[in-house]
Amino acid sequence: MSITYRDAGVDIDAGDELVERIKPHARRTFRKEVIGGLGGFGGLFAMPTGYKEPVLVSGTDGVGTKLKVAFATGRHDTIGIDLVAMCVNDIAVAGAEPLFFLDYFASGKLDVTVGEAIVSGIAEGCRQAGCALIGGETAELPGMYHDGEYDLAGFAVGVVERSKILDGKRIQPGDQVIGVASSGLHSNGYSLARKVLPVETHGAALLEPTRIYVRALKAAMQAGEVRGAAHITGGGLVENPPRVLGDGLIMKLDEKRWPEPEIFKLIARGGVERGEMRRTFNCGLGLVIVTPTRDAEAVRAACEAAGEKAFLVGEIAAGEGPSRVEFA
Repeated sequence: MSITYRDAGVDIDAGDELVERIKPHARRTFRKEVIGGLGGFGGLFAMPTGYKEPVLVSGTDGVGTKLKVAFATGRHDTIGIDLVAMCVNDIAVAGAEPLFFLDYFASGKLDVTVGEAIVSGIAEGCRQAGCALIGGETAELPGMYHDGEYDLAGFAVGVVERSKILDGKRIQPGDQVIGVASSGLHSNGYSLARKVLPVETHGAALLEPTRIYVRALKAAMQAGEVRGAAHITGGGLVENPPRVLGDGLIMKLDEKRWPEPEIFKLIARGGVERGEMRRTFNCGLGLVIVTPTRDAEAVRAACEAAGEKAFLVGEIAAGEGPSRVEFA
């Protein structure tokens, strides 16, 4: 009696079928720099022209326990947008233009329909970010995951002119802070959110995709001087802004200046104190941009013109010791 790989839990034919199904989704994201297509051992991408001193910027991330909401609701078509967003937003705040993206999708038993839904979301995220989906890995790992569950990871590469890198070094007291609205939790804090909110009741709100801020940041940089930007991810509004502030600088945020999505109010009512909310969630701001006063309105308006809601939410002040955020 012979034993096949399928007998051991790995269906090569299903994997091949998924690759064929996702090719059209990936092809729609291709930029002119893409060389060849899917199916090779590595994705080929030519360096864009027009850069004098191009610097590559890379980022990787996952979706975390937001995947648990997708499992519980059976909705898998938007989680790929989150995967792309978490990676490209991180490199965009360095001033980079995302160029290409790769994904890693692993499950215990491959469901081709679910896999295609996930990759269609990844392709949509790439379309929104203007980057190409040029490759990835689909792994079927029997015994590693519970039935109906999977894991995702993403990898993005972008490019920025060396002279235009956003590193926060030019930020100074008196600069203004523009806050760009989030669409909800994005992809952070779900272990806490699921503890206080039933997924059965709030599944749609919990699955709201992460906003992709690539176009807004590009528009902001064209409209005025952007001295620094922070993607509000794990660590929330407390821990992310200081990553672009030098010692002795305080970002003062006035929470009355932006609307907070209802999902955060529901979580707070579940017994989460305000300080814990701030250091876990974005609380309504997925991105903060620091700009000199003279350019603040132009930068804010540019973000709005790019399709985002943006607000003047605070300013930079002088202080002592390590950088930090203070709330009014």
